[in-house]
Amino acid sequence: MPKGFFYLISAQFASGLADNALLILGIAFLNEQGYPGWWAPLLKFSFILSYVFLAPLMGPVADAFSKAKLMACMNALKVVGVIFIFTSLHPMLAFAIVGLAASAYAPAKYGLVTETVTPTLLVKANGWLEVTVVMSVILGTACGGLLVASKDLAFMSQFNQSFIDYFSVPIQTQYAGPLLSLIVIYMAAALLNFGIPHLDVKYVQQSMRPIALFKNFIESNRILWNDPVGKVSLAVTTLFWGIGAVVQFAVLLWAKEALDMPLEQASFLQALVAFGVIFGAASAGHWIALRQAYKVLPLGIWLGLSLPALAFSTSLWVAIPLMLMTGFAGGMLMVPMNALLQNRGYTLLTAGRSIAVQGFNENASVMVTLGIYSGLIALSIPLQWIMIMMGTVMTVGILYLMRMASHKTDSTCSAI
Repeated sequence: MPKGFFYLISAQFASGLADNALLILGIAFLNEQGYPGWWAPLLKFSFILSYVFLAPLMGPVADAFSKAKLMACMNALKVVGVIFIFTSLHPMLAFAIVGLAASAYAPAKYGLVTETVTPTLLVKANGWLEVTVVMSVILGTACGGLLVASKDLAFMSQFNQSFIDYFSVPIQTQYAGPLLSLIVIYMAAALLNFGIPHLDVKYVQQSMRPIALFKNFIESNRILWNDPVGKVSLAVTTLFWGIGAVVQFAVLLWAKEALDMPLEQASFLQALVAFGVIFGAASAGHWIALRQAYKVLPLGIWLGLSLPALAFSTSLWVAIPLMLMTGFAGGMLMVPMNALLQNRGYTLLTAGRSIAVQGFNENASVMVTLGIYSGLIALSIPLQWIMIMMGTVMTVGILYLMRMASHKTDSTCSAI
């Protein structure tokens, strides 16, 4: 791996860990403040708003500035977002600010990978990156659960109240100390970003006028969606992240309904899926070459079938291996698809523009699925029926994409 790559994945790990812990703390904060349960998915919804609505801007911004310094600044902005939780404003605003920072962080992060790693090492690099991303999910959700549980510690309770009184914080919360610990982690991530060496990669700069940005972004979307390789890989990642976002919250609800688990314990179940993703991502990085990326598509069928199976399970010992196998299939599927999409996007567009297009489509899918999920929960639709619906969409979508890919094998191999 090139010089500075491990600073990149270390910074990504620290920032991602804090993001995932913040989501668990945010859910606990909503419960503490008396918000109804259907608000929880909307925290994630507000987090990804910028990914969708600012996508035309974020790609050119990532290409215009030093990506390492931009990532450091975005971690500082995440600190500002956490601080907003201590105000009397709605917590969705805080998550929107953190999401704004993350939306600029993503094209810079993945852009650095495509700029520094040769195509022959791209699947391996994505395996490394995916492992650190998923490790941040595992340890972040576990950290969030531990921080939620820390409210019962005597010294934390005393610290929380002293902090609120000293700074005249307008809200009463048991989670002041845990939130402050996330600020420290974001600051550490910003410092790690400065260990990434400056890369002298120049792109033709686009106009920053809003109309021009929008037209260029529409054209970038058109180019990737019309490309035989780009279309399949972008459709797979878009479908996967949309369904995966629902699963993240459905696991918490399933643990509460089926096992009567509190949030701080249920958050560890999310980590089980992430453990499986690590093994799948590592395996894909080791065994799957870029030209063989389409061979992993059938794993998407398993993902579609496993969702309702999990929802109907009432035993933790049945659910644990099911979650691990589901995560493994997800990791094996996503690493080659991401590498394929990044390679094709870098060839057709630029690093920043292609990642911004990918982020837009994936997070638009997340917004739609989370909006549907939140609405169905508000209407008291049983979780089992929701997961049957999501599993059906995943299975049918993958079958269609497999059929599409089977007609494009020759052009795919020559395009890579």
